[in-house]
Amino acid sequence: MSRKYKFHNPKAAYFVSFATVNWIDVFTRQIYFDVLAQSINYCRKEKGMQLYAYCFMPSHVHLVFRSSKEDPAGILRDFKKYTSKKILKTIEGNKRESRKEWLLWMFKRAGVKKGNVSTYQFWQHHNKPIELWSPKVIKQK
Repeated sequence: MSRKYKFHNPKAAYFVSFATVNWIDVFTRQIYFDVLAQSINYCRKEKGMQLYAYCFMPSHVHLVFRSSKEDPAGILRDFKKYTSKKILKTIEGNKRESRKEWLLWMFKRAGVKKGNVSTYQFWQHHNKPIELWSPKVIKQK
């Protein structure tokens, strides 16, 4: 894997962007959007996430953050793990979800293709962290 897309400086602020598998528009429903918002709040309160900016899109998320505990990779790993499990459980239990069977099929199909996934894969594996090391990079992101 390229060194370009890793968290090299644990004290730095980063821009990260990550998407659902196949860029599936999950966050068009408020119930799933709320899981992201609640998870961000939890990470801020309990995990030491210092959040400077965020943007939730229908199929992906952008964050500008740093870790006060100097573990940005850990925060992002835990955030993605928790939200994927919570959103999949919410989809399974949502009687009003017209796309339920299709969504679960797509996430299961993506999981089968990866050897390190047990059942479903919700998020794409890469995060593309970009360290915000200069005013020019900060302005760009």
